[in-house]
Amino acid sequence: MKASDTKKGNVVEHEGTVYQVRDIERSSPSARGGNVTYRFTLYSIPGGRKYDLSLRADDDIREMDLVRRAANFSYMDDGAFVFMDAEDYTQYPLSPELVGDNAGYIVEGIEGYYVQLIDDAPVGLQVPSSVILTVVDTAPEMKGSSATKRNKPASLSTGIEIQVPEYIANGEKVWVNTLTGEFSGRA
Repeated sequence: MKASDTKKGNVVEHEGTVYQVRDIERSSPSARGGNVTYRFTLYSIPGGRKYDLSLRADDDIREMDLVRRAANFSYMDDGAFVFMDAEDYTQYPLSPELVGDNAGYIVEGIEGYYVQLIDDAPVGLQVPSSVILTVVDTAPEMKGSSATKRNKPASLSTGIEIQVPEYIANGEKVWVNTLTGEFSGRA
């Protein structure tokens, strides 16, 4: 595929690494349109490391077939997160390195997870935009405190820590935004 045909969201391979295209900037140095260059903002799959790549319009870039399969978290196996395909029940063991920071958002019984596959091999995990987690440890609310809204740290059932409003207590279920890692309401 030519660099000029590449679109946002495409998955491409460059020097042995697979990337997803997040942004494309087109620049043409002359009015005649010669030497048009494309600056791609790429993120590696897995890992999400940012990489900037500049190519001329006619340069070739290899497009990869990234398949997204709806899957549900099943269980842990020797440190791996095992997801089961929602349609054909294929099991995908995902290593902690592949899951990365999303590990704190993996819970049973929630839909919206997608295992990303290239050539039937898992390469990434897409998590729902928000998940419900249980507060396991947070300080009690201070009695007689002023009416100002204050936050306090809370440890959640998956091991992550977030800031929650002062009125949240141990054992409560809360919504967490997986993009920002922030409290987004009681569940």
